[in-house]
Amino acid sequence: MSWYVLYVKSKSEKKVTSALQDKGIEVFCPTITETRIWSDRKKKVITPLFKSYIFVNLSASERNLVFSVPGAVRYLFWLGKPAVVRDEEIETIKKWLDHDNLEDIELENYVPGSNIQLTKGVLKGRDAEIIEVSGNKMRLYLKCLGMVVQAKFKDVLEA
Repeated sequence: MSWYVLYVKSKSEKKVTSALQDKGIEVFCPTITETRIWSDRKKKVITPLFKSYIFVNLSASERNLVFSVPGAVRYLFWLGKPAVVRDEEIETIKKWLDHDNLEDIELENYVPGSNIQLTKGVLKGRDAEIIEVSGNKMRLYLKCLGMVVQAKFKDVLEA
């Protein structure tokens, strides 16, 4: 069995995850908690880490089972084949999300296009490229995963 990246309809990640789990399929939808600010209140909202993507653990012969669920669109392809994510990378994402050292930091002198290396936490030693800097957050292209993530990191080292 392998982990595949499944593209789902926008804002339906949680519904598709739940429906696939009800069918007995192992699914991983990494989520983060964000604080959303409206004019009259603040609210903590759980949102998917990868917008419109979830991970499913299936054998190649079972891959079409996911399309019986409303909201499942297609698999992410790489070089003409469905993209496969290694177990180690899924575990890295899980550890990273569970890690307690993820804190707000003030980002200084970081510009899009800069290469950085993560120096602490479960992603220690991983290379990333800064895609966008906004306030105390940055969107990073994680080269090891081939995906863009938005996160608050305690420490990064400019390469």
